[in-house]
Amino acid sequence: MIKRLTKHGNSAALVIDRAVLELLRIDMDTPLDISTDGDVLIVSPVRDDTGQKRLDSALENVNRRYGRALKRLAG
Repeated sequence: MIKRLTKHGNSAALVIDRAVLELLRIDMDTPLDISTDGDVLIVSPVRDDTGQKRLDSALENVNRRYGRALKRLAG
């Protein structure tokens, strides 16, 4: 898909088609992270930290169950 920037006041805007918005599950309220590697513009939706919370919970369970054994193995 090739797009062109449109003028928006003194700035430039990129219009994203509804189909792409729906595919990425983003809307007007979704925060977007905009970065570049020097050649490419990267626009990514900022996701909530649900995955990180699940990982933290799993690590807590492992530490609770196996913490002593892991410390002995490490020491």
